[in-house]
Amino acid sequence: MANKVTPEEVAERIQNGEEVTVIDVREISEVVTGKIPGSRHIPLGQLALRKGELDKNQTYIITCQSGNRSKAACGILEALGYKVEDMVGGMNNWSGNTE
Repeated sequence: MANKVTPEEVAERIQNGEEVTVIDVREISEVVTGKIPGSRHIPLGQLALRKGELDKNQTYIITCQSGNRSKAACGILEALGYKVEDMVGGMNNWSGNTE
């Protein structure tokens, strides 16, 4: 089961200059309202198809709008052998900058 991280912890890591890779699994219509700077957008429905874009030696933080899809995405990616962390509460709880 994926580690859970809070949006505050993610924002703090980014601020501290840690190498953080966020994957946003929301739909395009949601992402246009703003995403975490530098995050990669891969809609949940495309995740398994686009797994080749990801590196198994890296840990990814997964986010969605409220936390349900990110939990599902973490399950899919873990089953495929990827290291993931689930951002609890999703973008609804994100108070940092967006792009």
